[in-house]
Amino acid sequence: MSGIMTNPVPPEQQPLNEFTALSESSFFAWGKAEGWQFWRVVLCIWLGWSVVAIPLAMASFDPHKQLAKFLSATGAGASIGLAFILLRLFLGWSYVYHRLNSDTILYEETGWYDGQTWQKSELELAQHRLIANYQVLPILRRIRSVGLVVAVVLGASLAGAIF
Repeated sequence: MSGIMTNPVPPEQQPLNEFTALSESSFFAWGKAEGWQFWRVVLCIWLGWSVVAIPLAMASFDPHKQLAKFLSATGAGASIGLAFILLRLFLGWSYVYHRLNSDTILYEETGWYDGQTWQKSELELAQHRLIANYQVLPILRRIRSVGLVVAVVLGASLAGAIF
């Protein structure tokens, strides 16, 4: 043996494979979209949650008598639903970002009770950090920015529904 240790981390727990799996998953892949493609999905999710929120808002406010409060309550409900989706999206990409950026990998060989640690080689660490900083970090920033916009819309909607 030439002193080079093989990577003992199971393939499905290797950060690069986790990144690839997340990139190819139907739920998380849209986080990589840019421009109109990204915003189209955000808008569709918000509109989908609006459909769910409309009956709830109607139970609280009569649209014929309190249209502004009804619309505000609907917007708040849709924003809450979108916020949960964005949170899940952010947490998934954040997990992969930290796994790629870390110099050590925590992994499980057969179950939760036998956790091990593996030190990345310098070459692997450099490759992973490039992916983390140039592919994953922009996704996280975009999701965080949209999350802030949703938080502002939610706050304004709640204020409109309450006052």
